[in-house]
Amino acid sequence: MNIKIKKDVDELIAEAEAAILTLSTQEAIKRHNDQDDQDIVFVDIRDIRELQRDGTIPGSIHAPRGMLEFWFDPKSKYHKKVFSDENKTYVLFCAAAGRAALATKTLQDMGFLNVAHFSAGFRGWKESGGSVQLVKKNTK
Repeated sequence: MNIKIKKDVDELIAEAEAAILTLSTQEAIKRHNDQDDQDIVFVDIRDIRELQRDGTIPGSIHAPRGMLEFWFDPKSKYHKKVFSDENKTYVLFCAAAGRAALATKTLQDMGFLNVAHFSAGFRGWKESGGSVQLVKKNTK
């Protein structure tokens, strides 16, 4: 393939990570486990098949990467009210942190200053002993 790429995905992720808040996985787990920390909302941006296969963080909200901007944007007809609280910090995560870094940067570019992600993604969360909730398949 002879496509000339200006920036590869690793460069895009590095640029995003330089501009956004990245929590360590341990800090994310600590904040999740802190019952008094009601100001944080974990947002799982993975594909539904990943959630069904691997589980998710208990209490997290699923917002698929393809709909994230539409669900956050209050002017969008697809806006979800759960993403309207300016007093909450929305911590995005994916499997290995790359998609979440890019998505966090996009939301920040849209004007959301209360967004972050954590460094190792859901795989790192599980490997570090973070709690996991199984997700049932929809059998309709």
